[in-house]
Amino acid sequence: MALLVLNQPDRSSDQWTWTPAIGRDRRIAMQDRSTRFFGTDFSFEDLEERDVDQSDFTLVGEEAVDGAACWRIEFRPRAARSLQYNRRFLWIRKDNYSAARVESYIKDQLVPRLNYRQIERVQNVWTARLLRMEDLRRKGKTVMRLEKLE
Repeated sequence: MALLVLNQPDRSSDQWTWTPAIGRDRRIAMQDRSTRFFGTDFSFEDLEERDVDQSDFTLVGEEAVDGAACWRIEFRPRAARSLQYNRRFLWIRKDNYSAARVESYIKDQLVPRLNYRQIERVQNVWTARLLRMEDLRRKGKTVMRLEKLE
């Protein structure tokens, strides 16, 4: 299974999946971006890169995550951008500026929570080796472990 995401500066990204068992690719339509990625608790949209120019950001406080001091930042997509989440909160670690947590909301309901763990320096880039996505509506969780990175 493979996912290809081509980020576009002026519009939503393009996404395709490749399934070797059936030997074919499939384009992921915009209306399907909020669906679960192959039975996990990640959605296709969760796997996209975020263009910082398409959201508004506000520093809302400071809070520790897993013992690390963090800034808590709210970000909301601009009206022109169509996303499944209407706001998110992002915790950025003060010691290495890496993400520690993301909480995403639909209206006022917290839906998924993504925690970044085992943060290590890989080729001079601070990288989470373990990502834990919790779907709070379905009460499910998916753990993604990055074992080999280049």
